[in-house]
Amino acid sequence: MTEPSPMGWLDGLLEAVWLVDEATLLITHANERAARLMGRRRADMEGSHVLALAATPQDVAFWSEPAQVAADGIQSFTSVLNAAGTLVPVERRVARVSVPGHDAPVLMVTMLDRSQQDATERELETLLTELRATLDSAADGMLVCGLDGNVRAFNQRLAQLWNLPRETLVERNDAAVFSHMAGEVVDPDQYAERLAAIAREPTQESTDILQLRNGTVLEQRSVPQLSHGRPVGRVYSFRDITRQTEIQASLRLASRVFESSLDAIFIADSQHRLMRMNPGCERLVGPAARTFEGCMAASLFGIGVDQAFMDRVQQGWERDGFWEGELWLPRENRTYCAVQLTWVALRDDKGRIVQSIGFMRDLTLQHAAQKRIEELAFSDALTGLPNRLLLSQRVDTAIAAAHQSDSGFAILFLDLDRFKIINDSLGHPFGDRVLQLVAERLQACLRQTDMLCRLGGDEFVIYLHIGEAAVAEGVARRILDDMLKPFMLDDMGFSIQCSIGIALYPQDGDTLDDLIKQADTAMYRVKDRGRGNYGFYKPQMNANLLSRVQMEHAMRQAIGHQRMAVHYQPQVSMATGRIVGAEALARWTDPEFGVVSPGLFIPLAEESGYIVTLGAWVMEQAVREAAVWMHSGHPIMISVNVSALEFRQPDFVDRITRLLAVHQLPPTLLELELTESILLQDAQEMEQRLRVLAKLGIGLAIDDFGTGYSSLAYLKKLTIHKLKIDQSFVRGLPDDEGDRAIVSAIISIGQAMHVEVVAEGVETKVQQSVLQQMQCGHYQGFLCAPGLPAPEFRALLAATQPVQAQAARKQTQP
Repeated sequence: MTEPSPMGWLDGLLEAVWLVDEATLLITHANERAARLMGRRRADMEGSHVLALAATPQDVAFWSEPAQVAADGIQSFTSVLNAAGTLVPVERRVARVSVPGHDAPVLMVTMLDRSQQDATERELETLLTELRATLDSAADGMLVCGLDGNVRAFNQRLAQLWNLPRETLVERNDAAVFSHMAGEVVDPDQYAERLAAIAREPTQESTDILQLRNGTVLEQRSVPQLSHGRPVGRVYSFRDITRQTEIQASLRLASRVFESSLDAIFIADSQHRLMRMNPGCERLVGPAARTFEGCMAASLFGIGVDQAFMDRVQQGWERDGFWEGELWLPRENRTYCAVQLTWVALRDDKGRIVQSIGFMRDLTLQHAAQKRIEELAFSDALTGLPNRLLLSQRVDTAIAAAHQSDSGFAILFLDLDRFKIINDSLGHPFGDRVLQLVAERLQACLRQTDMLCRLGGDEFVIYLHIGEAAVAEGVARRILDDMLKPFMLDDMGFSIQCSIGIALYPQDGDTLDDLIKQADTAMYRVKDRGRGNYGFYKPQMNANLLSRVQMEHAMRQAIGHQRMAVHYQPQVSMATGRIVGAEALARWTDPEFGVVSPGLFIPLAEESGYIVTLGAWVMEQAVREAAVWMHSGHPIMISVNVSALEFRQPDFVDRITRLLAVHQLPPTLLELELTESILLQDAQEMEQRLRVLAKLGIGLAIDDFGTGYSSLAYLKKLTIHKLKIDQSFVRGLPDDEGDRAIVSAIISIGQAMHVEVVAEGVETKVQQSVLQQMQCGHYQGFLCAPGLPAPEFRALLAATQPVQAQAARKQTQP
């Protein structure tokens, strides 16, 4: 009788079992279940290394650990390799045990086949995945809840429609989901009440419309979820009906627009017969509108049988989907109304025309406006004169005629002299009215065949139909004479002077642009020579214009290249003969142009705007030099001319204040010379700025008093310290009675207003004597000294006023 195996008891176990030597990891015994699991004979497995059959990465890691780790045991899911080379899923347990027949404990590996269980789980997982995919592919958002209100399922469309946060979905926080949804609706209270009503009726279906805060409109349908006929939960579906809602709203709006539109609208069927007109169309067509129902739409325009018209409409429909054009609509009393018709074809899905809509707009007002626009396009809005466009057409016609008849014509460019002073002193509205008067007077000097055109501002261009120089000269003289006659506006009498440049066709240019350019050049040459005259264009003038451009460039470089300097002309007391002040004068010496007269470069700087930079530089030089005089014992007043443009700079006062502080010059030693025109520009703002300067202690002088548009009111309102008599009045003393009377009057005004008076341009002892008899307080001019460079002026001060210097030095000694 065969003795039973000591390991036979292992064959009675339901699990597959290996006994593994703890030291060598060799399988010492395998039971019958292990053989069936692995598809191998027991003898083939016994003696094999455990990793030969359990070779997953997890097993390799486990069996590579120290022996004690395996001895501690493990229970896990893994796979073993059967004879067919297939991994078999198993539930594996390892434990150290003592068994008969072994001297030392062994590792017992028990394995339970999970193949069937895994297949079932995979099948269930696949089914769930398919169900999830089906749910997620639904166009509606789905939410499944139990009777207790807890969320049992939902799809991605729900999250999209309600903008559910991802973290809320991941956490499966039902309370947060419902709270978020309540916060998304426009009326949370009504939403909550509706949910509560649905919950109270678990077997009822419901449909609600929800308005979300982001503008989305949802249709919410709710049906009970039943099991064996009993409700076990509720399924909510949410459909985005925003587009449908908008379409319905659009249809309602379209209906209202159709009825209330001011445009005339008609609808025709596929055969182009009128189906309906809106009230606007009925009003436009008139009382006969009702008689057109069922008639061809084209009959509205009296062309119901004109097949050519409908052919054009059909072509527009085929090409663009609409036809557009202007037509005449017959009205009652045999009148016609111009309309703009836009006729649109409506097609079905197969491209067949099912209806058409016509939009008509009354063009009566538009035609009237167009006529007015055309008038304005060719005329100047202010004066009503032809503009450059109409002048261009006239000149093009004249040039074409000249080619046939060998004739010519003349172009006069006219600019009002110093018109800016009128605008600055009396305001632009007043200036505009003056331009209208000027236009009327200029028009009266011309013939019907000539044309007067306003280019803009105070610039006018005249086309003279005859191109003879003598005729052009005669017209220019007549204009100059007529312009000198007084103008009267708002009880104010004044005269306006102009400068005229003349260019002749064809000798001075082939186009209007060329002729205007040449006449403009000639006009500027007239201005350079004193204004108030006329001149013909000469080719040399272009060279002079180039020279002017070159001079401006050189002027802008002068300060940087130390070619600009400040000279100082003494102002002398009539009573004591002492120098009491000095006027700062800009002087420019250029290597190409030589000594450039201030009368040339100062106007150039003003026209180009460079006067702001130049004036600031002169101011800084003058203040620095006056500080030198003061510290050397000659504290006299420095007088600096300020242009209108410089004075209007926003930082002017701040810049003066900083200069005085930097050079430590008391404000009482600085005097600003202003022209009368500055005081009349933006009077309120200028008055405020002058008061600030006067409050600082800076002196204010009126330069060239009596030569501008004078208004004595500012002498009363403003803190003026000094009046300067222009040298044009001093030059005629003592013989010219007019100059004598003017000078005497200015001195009297100064005495009455307690304002100092300085006479400019005093060159002779006789002039000084006469001025002193008139009680003029101060003078300046060549009689004392011309404008001197700074070193020479300092020497003059030291030579003529040593006592003052010594006294000053004594005051500074300790």
